Amino acid sequence: MSAALWWRIGIVLSAGGGLITGTSSLVYFTVESNVLVLGYFTAALYRMVTRRTVDGPAPRLRGAVTLYILITGLVAHIVLNHGASPLPGLTHGSGADRLQSWSLLLLHYTTPIMVLVDWLCCRPRNASRWRDLPLWLAFPLGYAGLTELRAALFPYFPNRYPYFFLDPTGHGYGWVGLQIAQLTVEFVVLAAVVVGLDRLGTAARSAFAGRGQAAGIRSSTPPAKTS
Repeated sequence: MSAALWWRIGIVLSAGGGLITGTSSLVYFTVESNVLVLGYFTAALYRMVTRRTVDGPAPRLRGAVTLYILITGLVAHIVLNHGASPLPGLTHGSGADRLQSWSLLLLHYTTPIMVLVDWLCCRPRNASRWRDLPLWLAFPLGYAGLTELRAALFPYFPNRYPYFFLDPTGHGYGWVGLQIAQLTVEFVVLAAVVVGLDRLGTAARSAFAGRGQAAGIRSSTPPAKTS
């Protein structure tokens, strides 16, 4: 079994474990992005085993899934947790609180990091396109729009606004619009980084492969005879 197969098994276990042990519902982008990760990499494992390949399926979809789970990790750590370490909650509080902390660690940190490493190191490479960015961004922007629409149409819906930056109660819809605009700019930059890392990873692998081939040629060349 290849290292890529084992790594992707770890991603499935991380996302699945976080979803099973947590209490959050599908109204959260965290849960939705991890469900996408779980679905994609489960399909990837099936393809790798049945077709005996190390390449994941639908490489452009893989880029979108990578973007969404990175959005989850960065927003959780920077915007929601203000950079605080998630580690203290793993050993403090009641059993239910600790279990929830472990779930959030898997969903917000472990899974995003593992998916990022997969994007950098595993195949296929160089499959994303700059023109994919608008399509990738449709999901997080659509999530924000549907959240606002659902809250307006169903005012008694539980947990109408899963995140504070989508809640117009205190500051109005203008403030929410500014929050969404700021996040959109940041997501565009992050999406560009995802595509750029794909290109960088391809270039790095090509450079190492070229050096390896050159070293192999030098080692296989017999020394010149001297008279």
